[in-house]
Amino acid sequence: MDSMMAHYKGRIVDVDLRCRDNNLAHHTREIDWERLIVRRGQPFSISLQCSETVHRENHLALVLHLGKRNEVVIRVEKDGRNKDGWWFTQEGTYEGVLLTLHSPADAIIGHYRLDLLVTSNSGHVLEKNEKVDFHLLYNPWCKDDAVYLADEKLLQEYIMNENGIIYVGTSDYIHSRHWHFGQFEDNVMDICFEILDNSNDALRNPEKDLKQRWDPVYVGRIISAMVNSNGDRGVLVGRWQEPYSDGVSPSKWTSSVPILQKWSDGRARPVKYGQCWVYAAVACTVLRCLGIPTRHITNFASAHDTDGNLSLDFLYNEKMESLDSRGRSDSSWNFHCWVESWMNRHDLPQGNDGWQVLDPTPQELSDGEFCCGPCPVKAIKEGNLGVKYDAPFIFAEVNADIIHWLVRRDGQRQKIRVSQDSIGINISTKSVFGNSREDVTSHYKYPEGSKKEREVYEKAGRRGRASSPERAKPGKLQMTIKHTKPVFGSDFDVIVELKNEGGVEVHSRLTMLAMAVTYNCLNRGEFERQTKNVSVPARKVHKEVLRVRYDDYAKCVSENHVVKVMALLEAQGENEPDMAVAKIPLSLPEVLIEVPGSAVIHQTLTGSISFTNPLPVPLKRGVFTVEGSGLVSPTEVKLNGEIGPGQKVHVKLTFAPARAGVRKLLVDFDSDRLKDVKGAATVIVSNPARFALN
Repeated sequence: MDSMMAHYKGRIVDVDLRCRDNNLAHHTREIDWERLIVRRGQPFSISLQCSETVHRENHLALVLHLGKRNEVVIRVEKDGRNKDGWWFTQEGTYEGVLLTLHSPADAIIGHYRLDLLVTSNSGHVLEKNEKVDFHLLYNPWCKDDAVYLADEKLLQEYIMNENGIIYVGTSDYIHSRHWHFGQFEDNVMDICFEILDNSNDALRNPEKDLKQRWDPVYVGRIISAMVNSNGDRGVLVGRWQEPYSDGVSPSKWTSSVPILQKWSDGRARPVKYGQCWVYAAVACTVLRCLGIPTRHITNFASAHDTDGNLSLDFLYNEKMESLDSRGRSDSSWNFHCWVESWMNRHDLPQGNDGWQVLDPTPQELSDGEFCCGPCPVKAIKEGNLGVKYDAPFIFAEVNADIIHWLVRRDGQRQKIRVSQDSIGINISTKSVFGNSREDVTSHYKYPEGSKKEREVYEKAGRRGRASSPERAKPGKLQMTIKHTKPVFGSDFDVIVELKNEGGVEVHSRLTMLAMAVTYNCLNRGEFERQTKNVSVPARKVHKEVLRVRYDDYAKCVSENHVVKVMALLEAQGENEPDMAVAKIPLSLPEVLIEVPGSAVIHQTLTGSISFTNPLPVPLKRGVFTVEGSGLVSPTEVKLNGEIGPGQKVHVKLTFAPARAGVRKLLVDFDSDRLKDVKGAATVIVSNPARFALN
């Protein structure tokens, strides 16, 4: 080797990865200017500086390595593809050599190390340069990539947008939360690959895992499992009720970035705590960062069907107490969040490409892991429940029927109400065209009550049960629950309306109760109950009013601020019993943010934050938490003294933007009696120096 090196006169003295040019061309400059980050299926160039002309009898050879122990080794052939699809071209014959590398559109994503080898005609290595590394991501701009998305507007939203909106509440009272995905923040890309490296598959067989990372279906499924920490070294621990004293309340989070950083800094120790919208938001961050177009989805009135029969069966005794003889019961969540990712399904029959459901919230096991999907949205709409993955569970989330049963003292069950149109309502995502809500319900199901919708349900039901549930026999009294949109801190009325459509007066017994529940309907405690005898004349309407008082619900309401009202009607004669249920979200005031004037990078400006106490009692220990990517690092502003009922407080905030572009300032208010009140403002930061250079 030494004698051969003596005959070789040229040396590679410098390698220029041309990061700025390459990253700009590959839509990765927002991640980093200084490191080479490229997308598969698209060429990139690096420059070599040599001390002398490379001899004609010597050759450049390129070898790629993946994995901590070089589990995958790929030789890059010159002027022609090898079996792995990589190849390169070489230009220049004197001191400068330009190498252009071509990766296949199905290349493995990951952190590559590139060896530059100078070899003789006989194949001996004369020189080896091991100082080149780069990251390769999915490429939704490449038509041959499985994640290719043709519409540039969609790419700007589902890959490039770091800020989003999450929809929460109930189907008839939808409100939004601003969220910072932050897929291009410092270290986030590295953490995303760290998540992949800590999966059960990677730890069991790193070589096999690496070789499957070309496939967004496989990687999406891994991310679905790894965002939750059930059964692996995943990111988030879930908790659905207080206390959260040993962690962070799920409602407190406004960004994926601190969650991912905390997990990484803790060496894969899970972060406390998450709920469905947090799980989905973190998954959205990771998938967008890796290059898979992804959007955050909220399904209102979402079913959790534990036995796979495509119906939610709720059993109550005559006191309206829930009966759960199986230890695990069906449930209807006010809302549930997951993500959709765009990809081709090479593993499924034609017609299953496009948006795929991925749900990282740990609910049910899927092939032994707490993950869900990817499942084609098209398959859900058509009731094709035999496709991978988890189609029956997802179909039930948006299509299950609800059956209420009354269990008598002798054990006899009586079906009292069947609803076929109250699950899967107003399925929502942020619009591509601004901060408005886009309803995507029609992507998941045909119109409720339509012939096609029932046909699909029957088709799907053949995998679960024989047919739709028989409707309960309607009585002469029809019962509905009506309410306004109450504000947390106020007393409000709930009206139970009884309509007699028969020709004779009906005598009945009406029981009404109110309880506090979480957004996924865990009972936090009953606080009001009334039972009375009611007579409704023929063809008349009778109204009963249930007064719900702040002093009562404040003792047990959850951080989700939801009250559930139930009414049981037992009429005399031939009338069947009936039950009605209403879930009532209590709205919170917003934190108001004003940032006057124009924002310029690195120049100080002052904004104001204000908040009005909506409660009839004073608030103590008030604190604003302010954060905004490129604007201000997380900052706490503590308030002195109490905030009286109806009192408005103001604070000033001074900051100097560090990054240009459209930025979001996010504020969270906490106190002893009222927590997780949110506010957001858009700040457009200009960079005059950039225009001057142009």
